Amino acid sequence: MRYVLAIVMMIFSLTGLAIAQEAMDDAPWQAVVTRQVEAFRSGDGAAALEMAGVKFKENFDNPDDFYAAILGSGYEPIINSRSHSFGEYEKVSDNLVVQVVRFVGPQYGLYEALYQMGKEDDGWRVLGVALKREQGVGA
Repeated sequence: MRYVLAIVMMIFSLTGLAIAQEAMDDAPWQAVVTRQVEAFRSGDGAAALEMAGVKFKENFDNPDDFYAAILGSGYEPIINSRSHSFGEYEKVSDNLVVQVVRFVGPQYGLYEALYQMGKEDDGWRVLGVALKREQGVGA
């Protein structure tokens, strides 16, 4: 019986990986979110601004000012996050998506962000982010 259960669990695990990969292939904006988050984590304001939408780029000539503005606007849990994972998303149109991203913050706090992603001339870009603290462990 344990052997059968182990095989069933392995099949579900492998199927889950295939589904996750398929979802990533269908969600190219997730790579943009990851690149921006990684840029924030490494303190690279220029790379983080590159992943932002055209309106952000018009408002920030200096990438360091962009980084400072994001940090000063309450997004420190993203900038100093330990990890992130993708939740559900909704395609509002061919060029607009709302994506849930979950973060483990610097003191293991849990956060959920709602990313508005837009497809611009140069690809998918971050148009805006709403962040909230979730209940759970962490300071």
